[in-house]
Amino acid sequence: MQLQVEQDEAGLRLDTWISRHVPQISRARAQALIHGNCVRLPDERRLSAHTRVTAGMRVEVTIPEPEPVALTPEEIPLDILFEDKDIVVLNKPAGLVVHPAAGHADGTLVNALLHHCPDLGGIGGELRPGIVHRLDMNTTGAMVAAKNDEAMDSLMRQFKDGSVVKEYSALVHGLPSPRNGTVKTLIGRHPTDRKRMSARPSAGRDAVTHYRVIRAWARVTLLDVRIETGRTHQIRVHMAHIRHPVVGDPDYGSRRMDREFGVKRQMLHARRLSLRHPRSGEAMTWVAPLPDDFAGLLAALGPDIPPIRAR
Repeated sequence: MQLQVEQDEAGLRLDTWISRHVPQISRARAQALIHGNCVRLPDERRLSAHTRVTAGMRVEVTIPEPEPVALTPEEIPLDILFEDKDIVVLNKPAGLVVHPAAGHADGTLVNALLHHCPDLGGIGGELRPGIVHRLDMNTTGAMVAAKNDEAMDSLMRQFKDGSVVKEYSALVHGLPSPRNGTVKTLIGRHPTDRKRMSARPSAGRDAVTHYRVIRAWARVTLLDVRIETGRTHQIRVHMAHIRHPVVGDPDYGSRRMDREFGVKRQMLHARRLSLRHPRSGEAMTWVAPLPDDFAGLLAALGPDIPPIRAR
């Protein structure tokens, strides 16, 4: 396509200017096109993302067809909460790894989405779903994935600026005090176990978790949890940090404490997800119902103790 720079656009970076003129192209994708020699000027001079455009400049942009990725689509059942041409929102089950990694080369959510979404527009020039956030393998609940560059760019901005609301249901040991509280720490790699995270790292990133008591029994409590940040294992680390680990957590909890409940995973569920649609800007919310094992455990616990006043 042939584009021309207007007078009031002079001085913009080339990657910014392209992303404004081609809505389906993010700034990062524009940078990749420039680097791949898919953006040219009539005089054939060398361009970079930092090149400043000038009034009247004519720019030729070639957008290659998305290429298949080296991942195999797999027919894995998905519980879809919402889907259109831009995003797909699903209720992730326990046991499903989000993205291929060491030890999980296939059988992941990405493999399932590649099979489910034949109309993928391509992310970064590849036919792949855009994973913006993740849930641990044995954490269930609402997740969103992008189906094209424009949606990916919008969702990444929303997660980065904190406008996405993520609420969880967590069953924890004991009764937290105060009953409505906030946990603020750094979270980083554990100093001796690199597979775990720590709320007392030598170096880490800020993490903020808000919780409130919903129901309480003699030894466990159901919490509503909202996170401002999205650090690895954040809720599990923060609950263990305040000495109320998530029931069934194999990494941050206690097998002795969990034995009587007979659970096989952490009782943590991403219940509610709210964000703005990347194309329309409409505020949207999805609620993922509790999975059977979590709901069954709550039912087995029986009546909770008398209502608790938050303090």
